[in-house]
Amino acid sequence: MPVRIDENLPAFAQLTKENIFVMSSQRAAMQDIRPLKIAIFNIMPTKEVTETQLLRLIGNTPLQVDITLLHPASYTSKNTPPEHLNSFYRTFADIKDTKFDGLIITGAPVEKKDFEDVLYWDELKQLIKWSRTNVYSTMYICWGAQAGLFYNYGINKERMEKKLSGVYEHKKANITHKLIRGFDDTFYAPHSRYTTVRKEDILACPELTLLAESKDAGVFLIEGKNGREVYVTGHPEYDVDTLALEYRRDLAKGIDPDIPANYFPDDDPDQKPNVRWKGHANLLFCNWLNYCVYQETPYTIEDIKE
Repeated sequence: MPVRIDENLPAFAQLTKENIFVMSSQRAAMQDIRPLKIAIFNIMPTKEVTETQLLRLIGNTPLQVDITLLHPASYTSKNTPPEHLNSFYRTFADIKDTKFDGLIITGAPVEKKDFEDVLYWDELKQLIKWSRTNVYSTMYICWGAQAGLFYNYGINKERMEKKLSGVYEHKKANITHKLIRGFDDTFYAPHSRYTTVRKEDILACPELTLLAESKDAGVFLIEGKNGREVYVTGHPEYDVDTLALEYRRDLAKGIDPDIPANYFPDDDPDQKPNVRWKGHANLLFCNWLNYCVYQETPYTIEDIKE
């Protein structure tokens, strides 16, 4: 079944080319079915790239999904054309009286800053508070996960000595949980960040359940409130070349970054990266949409409450 998006969104053509099942709003209006309503609060700098990455995963499920793209009104994007935002995005003020089956809050390259120093922090706090009574399940990704854990539970992030960048092996910490149903005992996922959250802090919070972790990258997947919250500290949505592009960007800035771990064959940046996280990325999003959203959200969406 398809993900429903505006046929003029650049991601529509790319996903159609990849044979991902997308449907225009015009065609979807002719079907007698209630699609899942998913909002994406996109705070990544390259919004068009992130849209396509997330829609590719959401569109690979047997569910019809109606997408609403959101961006912060309190921050002017430097890397996305204003006409793109004006055409395809809305703000929290536009949708605050609407309910959604699911919400995704993306990462953002602001982890070196204190949360309170991020320009759109107040707006993000509003969105998270609102989501408790207007969204059935929220997925927080990378810095979004750190922000959600801080706002919801007071768990702060910690600065690492150097950037964590690469594709890391993970193990299931809870082998029977629905979110990791079908996962192999070990699996891979990309990470790209300067900060982390401590395992001890997660385990000390009775409302949180640790589902997967890595000996090198730390905690990876956390559930809160029986699936109403899902925290993903890495970037399972990343494309094959995303870490390579970030590495070359940092080189150009004179940052002298480490080569992303377990990514280039023989650690040679001139070789094509190894891809070994896509299967579990698709499975994670399928499980979230199925078990945390579709199977649980009220059919009458107005009945969603805390």
